[in-house]
Amino acid sequence: WLKDNLIGEGFHFFDAVAPIVDFASINMDVAFFASRYNKGDADYINCPMTKEQYDAFYNALITAEEAELKDFDKDLKVFEGCMPVEVMAKRGVDTLRYGPLRPVGFGMREERPYAVLQLRREDREGRLFNLVGFQTHLKFPEQRRVFSMIPGLRNAEFVRYGVMHRNTYIDSPGKLLPTYETKARKGLFFAGQMT
Repeated sequence: WLKDNLIGEGFHFFDAVAPIVDFASINMDVAFFASRYNKGDADYINCPMTKEQYDAFYNALITAEEAELKDFDKDLKVFEGCMPVEVMAKRGVDTLRYGPLRPVGFGMREERPYAVLQLRREDREGRLFNLVGFQTHLKFPEQRRVFSMIPGLRNAEFVRYGVMHRNTYIDSPGKLLPTYETKARKGLFFAGQMT
């Protein structure tokens, strides 16, 4: 009933979350705090890469083993804003360098890095940082192997690996009243992300 009357066909997309690392395990001799273009506070940890480091990382990333999809997940519709980093990388060798690893806005550096990974604080205390733009669908051992190739993360302790999950949602304007009650069945309400 739910699928036939509320959700219908195609009302889902796949989302992915980025891995999180322990701040104490980041090599701050390699990484540095800064914000791009000196806008705002220097809240991001930045891990610069040379061309050689990037090329090795890129090749490992595009050949890394992905988690197996279940039959019901084979119809993979990836939400463009949360695309897994390995899917994005397969679009071309420089795609990441014009996306999450763009090496611009760090004028205080002596030499512009070839690529830069940013990490964003995940908790108030600053103990946990997520890899910005690194939503992923790789198997956990592959995440450790490949992401540890990034300078500054060689000995990183991953406190959560990235995962991919399916989000199902209702075509709310067509199926729900402004009160979030379903038009098809009186007394049935929905709330949250599904709406």
